[in-house]
Amino acid sequence: MCRHLAYLGPPVPLAALLYDPPHSLEHQSWAPRDMRGGGTINADGFGVGWYPPGADPVRYRRDCPLWTDGDLPGLARVTTAGAVLAAVRSATVGMPVTATAAAPFAEGRWLFSHNGVVRGWPDSVAPLAARLPATDLLTLDAPTDAALLWALVRDRLRAGLGLDKALSDTVSEVHAAAPGSRLNLLLTDGTAIAATTLGHALSIRHDGRCVLLSSEPLDDDPAWTPVPDGRLVVATASNVDMSLLPNGTSTS
Repeated sequence: MCRHLAYLGPPVPLAALLYDPPHSLEHQSWAPRDMRGGGTINADGFGVGWYPPGADPVRYRRDCPLWTDGDLPGLARVTTAGAVLAAVRSATVGMPVTATAAAPFAEGRWLFSHNGVVRGWPDSVAPLAARLPATDLLTLDAPTDAALLWALVRDRLRAGLGLDKALSDTVSEVHAAAPGSRLNLLLTDGTAIAATTLGHALSIRHDGRCVLLSSEPLDDDPAWTPVPDGRLVVATASNVDMSLLPNGTSTS
């Protein structure tokens, strides 16, 4: 399984999320605490997306382990942002290891990440893919379950659905088509974050000024709270709402 995080709040150096905490995303890439879905490390690529003031997000993606990248640490120390989404990848067996397969996936203001696996790939979700515009399928970032999930979410966003509805409808549909899938999703537009928990862990830290969601807590701060399974989270820097995913969407 992969590890991912999303942050909203006062601008912070990227290093404050990626490198500095004792259980930073970089640390999780080689020493994760919870790989219940399989695998031992997250070495199959990584990505970080951040929002410069008044602009669409910038992405930095690579197909190597995060701990081997020699350029990002310096960049992360001098780059600050008030909205960030980042991930490290553990590729499902048989799926390619390329930079374009690493989250975050992006279009316009949106950044997206998937931690988990779609069971029965690709046959289980072929009927869902067939309903997408052909150009979307021909231009997928990579032939992976995460890239298809992004295409399904993005199609709903383009149709005008909000972040929360785009995620919950996609999770409900994919869960019905591929039971047992692990569908922990993160989605942001730079002003709000939507997240789902289905089959894997997510924790949240919120103090009224900023919010940070992460597959695993970055430190031992007691303010971290586990998000129960089967939940939809919608958060801004000042507010967090949590609700159950649609009926029938669970790991049981």
